[in-house]
Amino acid sequence: MKKYILLALFVTLAVTNNVNAQTRGIKVGYIDMEYILEKVPDYAEAKNQLEQKAEKWKQEIETKKNDIAKLKEALKTEKVLLTKELIAEREEEIAFQENELLEYTQKKFGPNGELIVQKAVLVKPIQDQVFNVVQDIAEAKKYDYIFDKSSDLTMLFAAKKHDISDRVVSALTRSEKRKEMTAKQLKLEEERERKQDMIDDNPALSDRQKQVEERKAARLKMIEDKKLLAEEKKAEAEANRKQLLEEKNNKKSGTVSDKPNTDNKDADTKTDAVADKKAEVEAQKKKSLEERQKLIDDRKKAAEEKRLKILADREAAKKAKEDAKNNKP
Repeated sequence: MKKYILLALFVTLAVTNNVNAQTRGIKVGYIDMEYILEKVPDYAEAKNQLEQKAEKWKQEIETKKNDIAKLKEALKTEKVLLTKELIAEREEEIAFQENELLEYTQKKFGPNGELIVQKAVLVKPIQDQVFNVVQDIAEAKKYDYIFDKSSDLTMLFAAKKHDISDRVVSALTRSEKRKEMTAKQLKLEEERERKQDMIDDNPALSDRQKQVEERKAARLKMIEDKKLLAEEKKAEAEANRKQLLEEKNNKKSGTVSDKPNTDNKDADTKTDAVADKKAEVEAQKKKSLEERQKLIDDRKKAAEEKRLKILADREAAKKAKEDAKNNKP
């Protein structure tokens, strides 16, 4: 019933603001409270401790169930040997323990049990912080409505571009970091936040930024591969130099051994290992370049589809506006 009331409220608000929407589009966003809570370190740690407690309670309940099952089985086996008074006494004991188990289960996992209460206590401070951050974002970015995806309000569809959960998580994280920053660090952080907000508000700019970062990562990977290959070549040359120097010293001292020369075999083995490593590096390099190219192509395709969709939406909005203007009395 509550979800229908909220849905009706949303429709009413949308209709009420229809006049304003003709001159300025309604800006709507949403958050996923469960997602945000999972990203907050303090909540994750406390939740882990609470889950450990719950697991311990479950084990105690399971142990108690097994004890009751054993009592029932013993009574079933010995029933023919017991008097009516002893049978009644045993049954009364089993019933008493079953009631105790039921009360304990309700106490720990019931609607008003310790698990629910402690979870509410754990979530409340973080929910308050999220509420304050959402208020700040709504005022700064001129949002008309911001909903909670994980609440009772049923959202049949929500475009990812309207999800500001990551922005809320970033704001919470920044507020913790700022407590330990100097004035200079705060200034740099504010500038970085400003740039990040510009990227978040402009999807096309965000895509370009991601492409730049991907190309940068690919270049760094290529440099690392070249560095690794150079180190391998250097190690190979050093091994060959030592071998030649050792052979030269043996010839000078006349202590050449009659045993089969295994140094050449070792050198060949090392050379083969280096060659295999080189081939592996080349294969990894080729694979990395192919993956990077595929990612770039996918990004270009997605950006083009997005551009076409934006143009189509604009054309549809323009047409709708013209129709509304023509149909106006």
